[in-house]
Amino acid sequence: MTTQQQEGEKRYDPGDTTLKFVNRQDDLDPLDDDTETLKAEMSCGHAVTPESLTGWCRSLLDQSQFQFLCPALEDGTFVKCGAEWSYQEVRRLAVLTTEEMEHFEKTLAALAAARYCEYKSCPVCETFVEREDLTNLSVLCTVCTADKGQRYEFCWQCLKQWKGPAPRSDRCDNDGCINQDLELLKNCETTSLPQVAGVTDCPSIRACPTCGQRVEHDKTGCKNILCPRCNKEFCFVCLKLTEECLDTSSYFTACTEGVAPRQTSIPTWHRN
Repeated sequence: MTTQQQEGEKRYDPGDTTLKFVNRQDDLDPLDDDTETLKAEMSCGHAVTPESLTGWCRSLLDQSQFQFLCPALEDGTFVKCGAEWSYQEVRRLAVLTTEEMEHFEKTLAALAAARYCEYKSCPVCETFVEREDLTNLSVLCTVCTADKGQRYEFCWQCLKQWKGPAPRSDRCDNDGCINQDLELLKNCETTSLPQVAGVTDCPSIRACPTCGQRVEHDKTGCKNILCPRCNKEFCFVCLKLTEECLDTSSYFTACTEGVAPRQTSIPTWHRN
């Protein structure tokens, strides 16, 4: 047995010799002062309880992140550990129930498919179609092509039958074909990051500089954000990858080059 249940809470079984137990603060809970609850050590060396580990990993899934990364800060720094935990390790040390395992595994599968495949329903036959070339909005539906006896392509952006020359990455020639994400980037309201000194009037919506995923900051914590799609961490303020941004600033101070302007194009993700 890995756990013993007390009043509905998950707890480790102190007799489990397959886990390494430690007598220190829960590294996933900086306010933890509970000296009674047993903690176990993850592969990265940080201490957790089943409850804190389950809560953190569930929150990652809720943010569409399917890689479990350790959020604990290294001793005496603001640098996150960032070590990746396997699902097998999480399942064991979070002591997932049958229902939790089912939820985790279904969500992980869906998120992985969304990351590695780009697909939508054909507007005519509703068959799922994958877009292999992320720089081309013109997409061929093989089912409709076979049914109609002639090539059928639709626009990935407006979902109407393709009109105009192809390939094309901005729009087709149908009226009203616009990139809604780009319009949001151009016209979104500004925001401030209360915990980051000197950051005001920052666009409230950004496109990840690596993959183009639209993201928003929850206005808590540091200025960096982890993209739920490509899993790259970047600065929401200057739009540089975190490592580059931290060369000249810190997590909670303004960027040396100030706030990056509104984005007028969306980066294309080159998955290789």
